[in-house]
Amino acid sequence: MAKERFLGSAYDSRTQEETRDFYDRWAEVYDEELTENEYQQPLRCAQALVSHLPDRRQRVLDVGCGTGLSGLALAQAGFTHVDGCDFSTGMLEKAFRRGVYSKVFRADLNQPPIDAREGEYGALTAVGIFSYGHVAPAALDEFLRLTAPGAPIVIGLNDHFFQEGSLTARIDTLAADGRLQRVSQAHGDHIRGTGLTGWVIVLRKV
Repeated sequence: MAKERFLGSAYDSRTQEETRDFYDRWAEVYDEELTENEYQQPLRCAQALVSHLPDRRQRVLDVGCGTGLSGLALAQAGFTHVDGCDFSTGMLEKAFRRGVYSKVFRADLNQPPIDAREGEYGALTAVGIFSYGHVAPAALDEFLRLTAPGAPIVIGLNDHFFQEGSLTARIDTLAADGRLQRVSQAHGDHIRGTGLTGWVIVLRKV
């Protein structure tokens, strides 16, 4: 019997509950499906963090860690203390078994605050979490609560949601308020096998 495939409907609109259930079901074949379609954002985001965080011993929070593909890329880049959080318990179970996280915990970024201290992290990554029916741009405020002054925040997202504009609008508002700096943004592959492109945005907490 052919395995169920999920990637083609990953960006459909859903309620939060439907999104969680979708990712719980996808967890079983997520790595296989994303690998065969050449998912590029974990590597791109890890490389961006390397460029902006020389100290690989800093605590990094991988928000929306999924099954841990982004955590694996961070570990391979030399980061030694990475925590992961996600909305889906099915995804978290896979991430924990990967063995690259210091700890993993469940978190709903659309219902802050999450279970982490203010200023606890020296960097934060958010790979593929901003999209339709996923995490809302208002989560940036929670990212700022969780990170220390000067911490880089690396966001990877698909081109469709980048063009939708709500995330970049929130970034512009927070920058105008003096709460963060926009450091860089780069366009490139998101999921190469599907032809979907995306962006890596690097911010820095002020």
